Amino acid sequence: MKKSVYTVSQINSYIKNMFTQDYLLGSVFVKGEVSNLKYHTSGHIYFTLKDVKGSIACVMFAGNRSGLSFRLTDGCQIVVAGAVDIYEKDGKYQLYAKRITADGQGLLYEQFVFLKNKLEEMGMFAPEYKQPLPRYIRTLGVVTSPTGAVVRDIIKIARGRNPFVQIIVYPAIVQGENAPESIVKGIQALIKENVDVMIVGRGGGSLEDLWAFNDEKVAQAIFDCPIPVISAVGHETDVTISDFVADKRAPTPSAAAEQAVYELSLLENELKAMESSLKRQLKNNIDLVKYRVLFYQNRLHSLSPLAAIREKRTYAMNLEERLRFLMADQIKTFRYRLLVYAEKLKGLAPLEKLSQGYAFVTNEAGQAVTDVKQVKYGDPLTIHVKNGRIDAIAKSMNETGAG
Repeated sequence: MKKSVYTVSQINSYIKNMFTQDYLLGSVFVKGEVSNLKYHTSGHIYFTLKDVKGSIACVMFAGNRSGLSFRLTDGCQIVVAGAVDIYEKDGKYQLYAKRITADGQGLLYEQFVFLKNKLEEMGMFAPEYKQPLPRYIRTLGVVTSPTGAVVRDIIKIARGRNPFVQIIVYPAIVQGENAPESIVKGIQALIKENVDVMIVGRGGGSLEDLWAFNDEKVAQAIFDCPIPVISAVGHETDVTISDFVADKRAPTPSAAAEQAVYELSLLENELKAMESSLKRQLKNNIDLVKYRVLFYQNRLHSLSPLAAIREKRTYAMNLEERLRFLMADQIKTFRYRLLVYAEKLKGLAPLEKLSQGYAFVTNEAGQAVTDVKQVKYGDPLTIHVKNGRIDAIAKSMNETGAG
């Protein structure tokens, strides 16, 4: 009988199917100690969960990080809720974590979830109740422990961003049985100081360490505070009720200081940019006004009586010049015509005829004699020639046949 031969991928697929069909492995709670912990840049968390007799590889994907309310560390005891499955490519099984709680903190976590749901139903997390942070502040209030890195970091960053901001620190108890009352008193004290923004927070820790910020009295004090409150509790992965109620949540106390205090150098740059913009606008407005003044000045100048007189005078001078030109042209034309007529008259003038050998005869009355019938015997006559006249007496008249 011939035996079947399978590929590696077929075997891995078969085993994966077995894991998938197993109801127990689909939803399991596993308790153990964390080792080989690695927070990957992708947001995934890889670690090994072990006890005295064995270990199992675990992964919590970035999409499930909301199921982790504290920061994992090597050696901590936890309870992982998730599913056991095989990574088909490598043929290795591992625990895929969906929620992680600290071992022994299950009751606290349930209390956290209960209070969160209660306050959310009351509307204390609603965005319409969130107060905006003022952009520029003069006083910063801080409710936190007076010792430790948190208060030092807040003061250092706030003064580095704007050394003129006044920082008022209320030394509160942030851990233990008396912590909630101390935090509430701190909030109320800073309200009386009339600070512009308030930071309420502490450094990281376990769920028990941060429990004061999951207290209902603290949540109510933050919600009722008329001053914008920034919640800055623990590390980025730590989540408390204060974070939901506050007007703003900061992943760390240092980030809270950055959110509360606007950087002075940025403000100076903005003011310089605004100054330059105002100067440009002012110059443009002045240039526009100058142009308008010049325009109306020229217009007023053109409409003034003196300008009208100058314009009319110029027009009269132009007419006078044109008239002179026309008169000179007319004189020239008439002079030419006169010369033409003079030449014509010259040809018809009596003296001109006389110079050609002709004579002109007049009677005693000075009348021109052009017919022999005008003369009688003995009539005195005057004969005009080129260079004078001749007095004569008519002695005979001979009429020709012409005429």
